[in-house]
Amino acid sequence: MTATSPGTSRRPRPVRRAGRATAAVTVCAGLALALTACGSSEDPDAGTNGVGKLSAAKIRKKTVAAAESANTVHVTGKLVSGRSTYELDMQLAQNGGKGTVGTKDTEFSLLRIDRSLWVKADADFWAHQKDAAPSKSDTAAAAKLDGKYVKVPAEDRTYRQFSGFTEKEPLLETLLTLHGGLSRGAHGDVDGTRTIRVAAAQGNGGTLDVSLDGEPFPLRLQRAGGAGVIRFTDWGKRIGLERPDDDQVVDYGESLGSGN
Repeated sequence: MTATSPGTSRRPRPVRRAGRATAAVTVCAGLALALTACGSSEDPDAGTNGVGKLSAAKIRKKTVAAAESANTVHVTGKLVSGRSTYELDMQLAQNGGKGTVGTKDTEFSLLRIDRSLWVKADADFWAHQKDAAPSKSDTAAAAKLDGKYVKVPAEDRTYRQFSGFTEKEPLLETLLTLHGGLSRGAHGDVDGTRTIRVAAAQGNGGTLDVSLDGEPFPLRLQRAGGAGVIRFTDWGKRIGLERPDDDQVVDYGESLGSGN
């Protein structure tokens, strides 16, 4: 080894800065990416079925088509019609439906399979099916129907009154009606499902929340004029419609004389 004398000058070795420079570039790039992300807004329609980007009229058209194509649906909520208010809990299929309907004074169960309709209610419900106050014979006849499935003839007024609650297409056609010019509202959420809102007459004619996940099914309806809020769930899920046991059925016949 050759020693360097104190009087001999020595050139300093160059410092290797490549590693530090690379690290600095990486940090800067990450910082720039973070700042870009913070400055941008997330697309609310990303990963959805895309109807949120359509016009209000097209959204409604697609949601009505989706509702018609589904074989079943579960309808719950409040329905105000004229002077009457109904609490609905109905499972509807193409060939019938089942569930309960409540009013201010009573609650009754409905079951329809094809053209056969059964109604189950208490004695007081049946005693008041006539317009006039029930007679003693009406009350006695109604007592036999208490808690039973009463098969109602298709030509009877009671059938016409209640079968509509079990008919999927007519009921949905009525419920999904909005009144006034349509506009696209805000994105939202119904029970964990992303939605887009369609409003009629700026909300005064009703609002409809449509699913952005999967099929564009209607999920929640606010009816015009505060006439109730309806929810739609279980689209396409199987509904078991079974005839009641014979020992639980009473033939309506002419026992109450409700007439046509």
